[in-house]
Amino acid sequence: MTASVVIPPAVGLILGGLILPMLQVRLRWLAVLVLPLVTLLLVWQVPDGVSLRASFLGYELALVKGDALSRLFATVFAVMAFAGGLFALNQNRVVELAAAFCYAGSAIGVVFAGDLLTVFIFWELMAIASTLVVWSAGPQARGAGLRYAAIHLLGGVLLMAGVAGEIAANGSAGFSKMALDTLPRWLMLAGFLVNAGAPPLSAWLPDAYPESSWSGMVFLSAFTTKTAVYVLLRGFPGTELLIYVGLFMVFYGIVYAILENDMRRILAYSIINQVGFMVTGIGIGTEMALNGAAAHAFTHIIYKALLLMSAGSVLYMTDKRKCTDLGGLFRTMPITTVCGIVGALSISSFPLTSGFVSKSMISEAAGMQHLASVWYLLAAASAGVFLHAGIKFPWFVFFQKDSGLRPDDPPWNMRAAMIFFAVLCIGIGVVPGPLYALLPYKVDFVPYTASHVVFYLQLLLFSGLAFFLMLGWLKRTLTITLDLDWLYRRFGPALAQHLDRAATGAWNGCVNVAMHGARGIPEGIQQYLGPEGILARNWSTGAMAFWMTIMLAAFLVLSYL
Repeated sequence: MTASVVIPPAVGLILGGLILPMLQVRLRWLAVLVLPLVTLLLVWQVPDGVSLRASFLGYELALVKGDALSRLFATVFAVMAFAGGLFALNQNRVVELAAAFCYAGSAIGVVFAGDLLTVFIFWELMAIASTLVVWSAGPQARGAGLRYAAIHLLGGVLLMAGVAGEIAANGSAGFSKMALDTLPRWLMLAGFLVNAGAPPLSAWLPDAYPESSWSGMVFLSAFTTKTAVYVLLRGFPGTELLIYVGLFMVFYGIVYAILENDMRRILAYSIINQVGFMVTGIGIGTEMALNGAAAHAFTHIIYKALLLMSAGSVLYMTDKRKCTDLGGLFRTMPITTVCGIVGALSISSFPLTSGFVSKSMISEAAGMQHLASVWYLLAAASAGVFLHAGIKFPWFVFFQKDSGLRPDDPPWNMRAAMIFFAVLCIGIGVVPGPLYALLPYKVDFVPYTASHVVFYLQLLLFSGLAFFLMLGWLKRTLTITLDLDWLYRRFGPALAQHLDRAATGAWNGCVNVAMHGARGIPEGIQQYLGPEGILARNWSTGAMAFWMTIMLAAFLVLSYL
């Protein structure tokens, strides 16, 4: 295939997103369903190597560069755009759908970018489009969207500084594996980790995503963090620092998800937790670990979207999102309940689900490298995942107590999207071969060994038992949890109000002084120039001559200085 016939797969979704608001309703529905499928076809027409080049400021840009890793991520991004569009067909906010498609197209642009400048361009387009998705939820999302935009603009600045330094040092914009040995590369790594939800700026994700609409969060869960996983796989595989960053993310997500009351914030913290597994695998850096990170990104997009579709359906039908307000919905929402349980089992790596055949590759890689502490921590984290996402979410939302709510299952398109992803979760778990065939390295891993299956079943069994034994402690209250975002969500506004009051007081003081001085001007004029003023009195000739002599003497002295 030559460059002249290659159509960048990102183009279809981005241009389609821009024209969606101009289409009539039925034509828009058709475009929402067809464009991702056309994009998927274009993805699989991209050959290995650079197939589309351009020149910019004297640098050669590889606009489209294909290989197994880029096709893997682009494939699941296109599938996600299709299912997300199907789920959101009855979304009245057309701007959200348009922004979501531009967002998905930009993510595909990143994974096919063969140079750092192209990565940066699509990276920033993603930030803009995803911010619009958050804002599309309405006025209540304005603050969260502003904080989201600020964090991602910071990440973009770090990335651009690193890219500029890297190009200046090497004279090339090529994007490939890099050693973490220069300041520009550290800056690029920091920019990538911001989008991954890594510490210390993890709080943007549970702050912004749950404030989006019932359909918007489905799109948001798929692209930003997973493109970050992709660029880390591409640029920094085997960087030991990422092991520790990933492990921190794993347990950070578990702890805060257990404390949370809002069902969508629970799942948002769970995104950080699951990306932590991927980042840990990238840090380990072996072929098994990198395959596991890539496979887990693929399966995570599907089962996390399924969980958020289930939560979004509940929000759509009840307009409630806190666990304390929900419960007993299994009676009237059976399809939503079953699909939510499938997603919960998948994220928990239950055998015969997609999470089992991907996450276990990362643990296996840690064991093969004799990283015993990493292996034990990942095993403990797997139990924690089942505790907060595998049991807590479906239990408090669909079972727990009778909340008195009797909503029906959502409209047909939302049910169809959930069923589609539920089938994929089980299908990949039962037959993992097609997924393994897409991975960048040859797979020499058999997930369904007796010891492996029994180990995970025991782990999940004891985790489930612990949940019900600690159920009294896990019952939620009407609160949300903050961490570093306390600085800009609580302390920052309070400090701003204090400074505003201080500035207002200082300004009022200056105005009072000025007004007092202004009122004194007429009195001064009257004192000196009035009928009884000093300058209006009669002065003797001698006194006048004396003061004139003094003034002339002063003038002569000053003129000679």
